Amino acid sequence: MRKALRWLLALTVLIGTLGTAATAEAATAAEPQATATADIKDRLLAVPGMSLIEEKPYPGYRYFVLGYTQPVDHRHPARGTFQQRITVLHKDTSRPTVFYTGGYNVSTNPGRREPTQIVDGNQVSMEYRFFTPSRPDPADWSKLDIWQAASDQHRIFEALKKIYPRNWISTGGSKGGMTATYYERFYPRDMDGVVAYVAPNDVVNDEDSAYDRFFASVGTKECRDRLNAVQREALVRREPLEKKYAAYAAENGYTFTTVGSLDRAYEAVVLDYVWGFWQYSLLSDCESIPANAAGATDDEIWTSVDTISGFSFYTDQGLAPYTPYYYQAGTQLGAPTIHFPHIEKKYVRYGYQPPRNFVPRDITMRFRPSAMRDVDTWVRHNAHHMLFVYGQNDPWGAERFRLGKGAKDSYVFTAPGLNHGANVAGLVADQKTLATARILAWAGVSPTAVSQAKPLAKFDAGLDVRDVEREPALRP
Repeated sequence: MRKALRWLLALTVLIGTLGTAATAEAATAAEPQATATADIKDRLLAVPGMSLIEEKPYPGYRYFVLGYTQPVDHRHPARGTFQQRITVLHKDTSRPTVFYTGGYNVSTNPGRREPTQIVDGNQVSMEYRFFTPSRPDPADWSKLDIWQAASDQHRIFEALKKIYPRNWISTGGSKGGMTATYYERFYPRDMDGVVAYVAPNDVVNDEDSAYDRFFASVGTKECRDRLNAVQREALVRREPLEKKYAAYAAENGYTFTTVGSLDRAYEAVVLDYVWGFWQYSLLSDCESIPANAAGATDDEIWTSVDTISGFSFYTDQGLAPYTPYYYQAGTQLGAPTIHFPHIEKKYVRYGYQPPRNFVPRDITMRFRPSAMRDVDTWVRHNAHHMLFVYGQNDPWGAERFRLGKGAKDSYVFTAPGLNHGANVAGLVADQKTLATARILAWAGVSPTAVSQAKPLAKFDAGLDVRDVEREPALRP
């Protein structure tokens, strides 16, 4: 019955699809002929504030890396500007457009996200403000918040909608999924649909018991025991492994001013170990974890922790590119805190450290608990054309977005056995079909394509991103 009701909902929306397509066709026809037939590069560069950084060829597409002039403060546009990088993967102005951000730096190589392949459309990708080089100079960190970033997207959309008049869908994974959600909250009339992948939702920053429950049951007991034992052993052998860490840091020129000491950095890396495994690995990868941690060599413990957590990350050099993320985590987004019942207290000196410890001290931070509560309340009561996809074994999904009675044509699905790289393709069959059909309907493609509920573009190994993006463990 549930499956039948889902398909009934899917089919009823097809009626509106024809009207949407007709409206888009009328908008295209209304464009001046000379403008509509101009080269796409010329049309993009005719947008006020747009500049070309480079164009890269890719078969079947035009790909541009662009700079776009944005106000530092959208509330006071006259108080300075900065150059924000965006990219455009252009297929055809008659196709839908997907608006993507990962919430961090933008890749300058051609890439196509899953919704872009599904709708066979164009893709506009945005670098999140304050990630270099899209950082104002001087940097007023108080202007790094979710509303300002959403307003960046809104201006880009308004500038490019005239060139790409068909339907738009916003998307992003992890912090990018959060970003797509916040954009919808502040500018709900811009997008025709939202596909948010593995988006954490830390509504109450000081209440993180959901993560502890997750780690007590994820995967199998055998795998959890292996991971816990290696993590504990790395702290038991702290002295010899920190000597190895000091030599490693000296060899590579790493320093520890931001986090405070090598000892703090070492523990932070080790405590990320179990989280990092489940974020990036599958249950089958547990075979690579030492089965007998107590009998493993120092090098085996080091290599396992370094492979999963990365000993370079909590150095000054490793943290610097992610200062904007930790600033946001410590001012609006929130950050998880978990406990380690399998490790005696005498071995844990600092525990999960707060975002403040990973941001240079000359940057002022103040946490605003109302930001995430506002977004969560809005999604529960106002979500419209929104799809949230999570991975069953992804720690970040322990605190997720949920839908209330006010949500319409919106869904929360979980991909079984998957991690932080969960996607529509990994859903169970009926959910995959429904999700694909809804994305196609929101994109305004033909009713026939919607009813078939299959991606309109063939998989391209050179373009399509399928694997989870490698990121430090305690960062969505």
